Amino acid sequence: MKKINLIIILFAFISLSASAELSINITKGIDNPTKIAIAPLSFYGNQLPEDIGRIIEEDLKRSGLFDPIPRKNMLSFPGTLKDVYFRDWKILGAEYLVIGSLILSGDFYEITYSLLEVHSSRLVFTKIAKGSKDQIRDLSHHISDQVYEAITGIEGAFSTKVAYVTSLKSNNKILFKLMVSDVDGARERAVLESNHPIMSPSWSPDAKELVYVSFETGRPAVFRQNLANGNRKQLSDFRGLNGAPSWSPDGKKLALVLSKDGNPEIYTFDLRKEKFIRHTNHFAIDTEPNWAPDSKSLVFTSDRGGSPQIYRLILKNGEVQRLTFRGSYNARPRLASNGRTLVMIHRSAHQFNIATQDLVNGDLRILSNTSLDESPTVSPNSAMLLYATKINNKGVLAAVSLDAGVKFLLPSKQGDVREPAWSPK
Repeated sequence: MKKINLIIILFAFISLSASAELSINITKGIDNPTKIAIAPLSFYGNQLPEDIGRIIEEDLKRSGLFDPIPRKNMLSFPGTLKDVYFRDWKILGAEYLVIGSLILSGDFYEITYSLLEVHSSRLVFTKIAKGSKDQIRDLSHHISDQVYEAITGIEGAFSTKVAYVTSLKSNNKILFKLMVSDVDGARERAVLESNHPIMSPSWSPDAKELVYVSFETGRPAVFRQNLANGNRKQLSDFRGLNGAPSWSPDGKKLALVLSKDGNPEIYTFDLRKEKFIRHTNHFAIDTEPNWAPDSKSLVFTSDRGGSPQIYRLILKNGEVQRLTFRGSYNARPRLASNGRTLVMIHRSAHQFNIATQDLVNGDLRILSNTSLDESPTVSPNSAMLLYATKINNKGVLAAVSLDAGVKFLLPSKQGDVREPAWSPK
């Protein structure tokens, strides 16, 4: 009975009503954010379908590291370097200024944009971004990434996507949806709708496909889906558990959990050869595998030590090493792209919180402060993570920086969301 209950805990999906575009509510930023001004881009033509400068402003503000100067306070709206008077921006206290101009060439936009350091009156860079008319948001997020990296030294992640699962209850039936959106919640779209639960989405390294678990066959099965054309392929449907798929960073394999031999064990699936290989063989429950950045090892959850803890599996020789020793419960491991930071669900003081552990010095840090935090997923630049939680009895997504200095919420406008997965690029 203990084993059955633990399986239920590790694989259960909390089904709550949900459907809507995500919104952003920043709840905490750093104490002294960088003052930056993003002037509206100059464009001589018909009105643009979206405000590029505003998207960049919201991106940088959402990071918690920047405090954009409101447009209403700006003394001018320069579009080129010759139009910039640094004195105007020094008066406003701006540390950096972003300007740009846009031209339409056929069906493509060309944006020339510059980042300037105000105090020293220095040009940091001038760059050009090109894209089609339907790529306005892509161009905007790209510029945000370039500005963010130039100032912080950290690669930006504004151009990434997020996948998540929603459910909508109507007439005593539940409609599940697998959703994909920009990381700011815009351009949300359903890539799968089902009357059966959907769980555990995981991105391919090129962010063009997802694998996930669906119960549409009457039991959990792993599916692979192309996001451009919607083509799907079932990869597993063994008796028992087929769960927790995780796509390897090199794109060659999946890690997943199967109980086809009677006990939940860690397997890998070679996507080219379509061959399963079993990697654990223990009477305990082994589950929730996640890849190391070099694709040579996995971290996973197991109760082989008496309580759920996190272990590392070296794929070459099958060696298993225990990684967590603090707390009676550590689960749902995720490794940041730096390979050093382990993100997990950690129980302390009877609460389940998101925590990180430095695998070099063992430092443990609690990042969240609500009572039902789950499903952490790390940004590709190892700066932020998303997770599911409940606020005022409502399921939302939350984000926190790995130093806990920045936090924001991404609630849906009409319901609850679960199971976030941050794309690799």
